[in-house]
Amino acid sequence: MAPLKLLLLGDVMTGRGIDQILPHPCDPRLYEKSGISALDYVRLAERANGPISRPASFAYPWGDALPAWKTDAPDLVIANLETAVTLGDHHAPKGINYRMSPRNLACLSAGGIDACALANNHVLDWGRAGLADTLAALQDEGVRTAGAGRDLVAASAPLVLEARGVGRVLLIACAASDSGVPDSWAAGETRPGVNLVTLSDETVGQIARDFEAVRRPGDIAVVSIHWGPNWGYEIAASHRRFAQALVGEAGVSVVHGHSSHHAKAVEVHDNRLILYGCGDFLNDYEGIIGDERFRSDLVAAYLARVDRGDGRLRDLEIIPFRIRRFRLQQASGQDRDWLADRLGSECATFDGRIEENNGRLKLSWRSAPKPSPPSTTRAPTRSASSPVTC
Repeated sequence: MAPLKLLLLGDVMTGRGIDQILPHPCDPRLYEKSGISALDYVRLAERANGPISRPASFAYPWGDALPAWKTDAPDLVIANLETAVTLGDHHAPKGINYRMSPRNLACLSAGGIDACALANNHVLDWGRAGLADTLAALQDEGVRTAGAGRDLVAASAPLVLEARGVGRVLLIACAASDSGVPDSWAAGETRPGVNLVTLSDETVGQIARDFEAVRRPGDIAVVSIHWGPNWGYEIAASHRRFAQALVGEAGVSVVHGHSSHHAKAVEVHDNRLILYGCGDFLNDYEGIIGDERFRSDLVAAYLARVDRGDGRLRDLEIIPFRIRRFRLQQASGQDRDWLADRLGSECATFDGRIEENNGRLKLSWRSAPKPSPPSTTRAPTRSASSPVTC
């Protein structure tokens, strides 16, 4: 039986600067201390890497990723959409607000996105009216969603996805408060919002029950979770305990973690995949200075082949790209080497090894001997939050 091919992306931040280069941008006005216009981010990117022709096509931001998707033919593509989709003007007073125009949502379809996790710290940047607009716009575009809704039942319900005729994937999306999601954004019995959870045994039990209510033999369960700070490689002990409990007690095959602006460690626990931080996949950070050592311009897509019989991970390929002029480019050999060294260092903690293979990175685990720590210099693990990029 052929495995299920899941393509997992981190934060897709198609608001703000990226929205401005697409055919139907929002009003560019911002409410940030560092800038008053989303066009400022376009100018920063152009100053760093050259002019961007506008309007760009809906496919433009995906660049070299699209030929890769065509070759790989994933059964499902799941991303964390980190922006509101609205033309509304009532912003949340939180310092940074992302939004994109509903008329630019064809950008997601052009990228082949099947489903979006919405439990994150930007989906309510334009209030609950903006969330309602976001949910309606994504539904109209045919992009399925999980993690936010008109009430807690809708926000926490598993999304059932038909994986191109080869089986079903059940997706629950949630967020932890350590990612910056305000408590006031939590969905309630009659209140729209996000599926905000605590990293507790009670939450694991509830997720297990929610999956069990819809699970059929052969279904693959995925939990997409927004957690942790924007910068730094350290994996919190509470995150690891929670992820392993999801695998061991809730029957989860893939933990799809995100929030960090750069890729973090990968663990395979009981032959199930845990991505602690996928990193950004698209952002508008070009030209912003302060955290260059983390290489948020160097991004990754995760192609997981999962056994349809028991949900075990067969293999994982990490496909590296570089963002230039708000567009994904194939990563150079030097960039691949950097990412392989960085992830190799982080994954070694979890008995994993990263090797380069035909322009991609491949994870091996357990069956291989534990590697010696690479001789690279580790970047600082202390969180270094940025008021511009969070």
